Amino acid sequence: MSSPTADVSVRVAWADDATAIAAVQLRAWPELYAGVLPAESIPSGPEAVDAAAAAWRDSMSKPGDARNRVLVALERNRVVGFAITGPASDPDCDPVADGELQELTLDPAERGKGHGSRLLQAAAETMQADRFTRSVTWTLASDDALRSFLTSAGWAPDGAHRELDLDGSGDTLVKQVRLHTALS
Repeated sequence: MSSPTADVSVRVAWADDATAIAAVQLRAWPELYAGVLPAESIPSGPEAVDAAAAAWRDSMSKPGDARNRVLVALERNRVVGFAITGPASDPDCDPVADGELQELTLDPAERGKGHGSRLLQAAAETMQADRFTRSVTWTLASDDALRSFLTSAGWAPDGAHRELDLDGSGDTLVKQVRLHTALS
């Protein structure tokens, strides 16, 4: 007997998705920032989800550019991941021609089920529809899994790198590398 196919999809996020997006983001952070931030400094709990959801609702209702998009991966009606796209903001990029995959996050429990591939494909198609011809994205230098996933999908390092100070103290610097891909 065959098992039924899961109802999976990707769509543009709605403001009503803000709480689910915030919950996915906060569930992903402990793994993403393990060894970078002390565990007690990573927001968690209902209050943190509520605060992050308010920020998500605000940013989705007032995007700074019409090409800023949030996409959600769904399993049935449950948000299991999200991606953010928009114009590239790096000084060496052309914000008319270069898009940016600003974030690609999956619920840790939902990895390996095809959601990331669907999100990445939808993000590329969204950026193409917005007439971008190239896309860039920044990844943590230590995130081998994401870099491997992106390179297997045709992304490649472009030589750019940076350090981000996560909390403004100078004590939590993370190294990032930039990847790029053609969208045409």
